[in-house]
Amino acid sequence: MLDDIMLHAEEHMHKAITNLGDAFGSVRTGRASALLLDRIKVDYYGVATPINQMAAVKTPDAHMLVIEPWDKSTLSAIVHAIQSSDLGVTPSNDGTVIRLPFPQLTEERRRELVKQCKAYAEEARVSIRNARRDANTATEKLKKDSDISEDEAKRAEADTQKLTDKFIAEVEELFKKKEAEVMEI
Repeated sequence: MLDDIMLHAEEHMHKAITNLGDAFGSVRTGRASALLLDRIKVDYYGVATPINQMAAVKTPDAHMLVIEPWDKSTLSAIVHAIQSSDLGVTPSNDGTVIRLPFPQLTEERRRELVKQCKAYAEEARVSIRNARRDANTATEKLKKDSDISEDEAKRAEADTQKLTDKFIAEVEELFKKKEAEVMEI
């Protein structure tokens, strides 16, 4: 029973780290990356479709993305989706491919991106703490129902705290890496 509770908590904490990695991947760092387009969906025959499922995305240099749709009739829909996103880049459409030039980030914009990353990291910390709370609540319920002893409950709560500390440290490490990457010129 306690093993199941710990496993469940660890799964939730791991999921928080995975989501944080995805969120950090969508933050612009001044370099062109196909990951930046992952969150942008295009209305393709009534279905919200990710750009990478309807076009080839290439990175010819560090400051340019080239999107080459397999179906040329989707060019304007892709351009519209990019313009309405919060990417902050103006696409240029030449009739066959879409070019996304990524200018160098200003110091002010870098600081805004770090704040955004800090918010993502805090969301992950909250999610991890919620998993800890749920595990401790489940442990308390088992203790109350006399399914486990008080010593076992204390040990389980200590183990849950160790797990929480480990995942919170991982969030901090990921945030520091992303902050350094964003602030790098």
